[in-house]
Amino acid sequence: MISREKAFSLLEQNLRNSNLRKHSLAVAKIMEKLAEKLNQDKEKWFIVGLLHDLDYEETIDNPSLHGIKSAEMLKDFLDEESLHAIKSHNFENTKIEPKNLIDFALIASDAISGLIVATALVMPSKKLEEVKLESLKKKFKQKDFARKIDRNRILFCEKIGLNLEEFLDISLNALKEISKKLGL
Repeated sequence: MISREKAFSLLEQNLRNSNLRKHSLAVAKIMEKLAEKLNQDKEKWFIVGLLHDLDYEETIDNPSLHGIKSAEMLKDFLDEESLHAIKSHNFENTKIEPKNLIDFALIASDAISGLIVATALVMPSKKLEEVKLESLKKKFKQKDFARKIDRNRILFCEKIGLNLEEFLDISLNALKEISKKLGL
């Protein structure tokens, strides 16, 4: 397994957009907390979350390759299960179906990170500390809020044995722990 230091280095080399790097960090932190809750390998789940969009800038015009290219770039650093999670997080385009706990967790974490950030940005202070679980639940139900965030992907949390409220709570608290790094 690749070290965090090497993973962050790869992230810096491949993603120029600082918001994409922050998104990757957010997903990594949520994945780490989910692994802790589900008695999984926290380090592995963090790294998968951190590197899931490694190819995003390169594949933005060819979504069918998003995740596939990342897995190719990481084949010498990650195990097969981790590579499958990265390829399947974009299953709608790659046609690689999620099948493992880590796959479903990555899909849900990827989506919820965006909803949490969007919710923070509409708060008066634009800070995560102001986001409460109740406001996040309301924003989840509000279909005209953050329309591009697929609520069905968030509901993949149920495939890892968590109800929506529990998943929202874990994810929100995970991001609050790194709010300064996210600039929120």
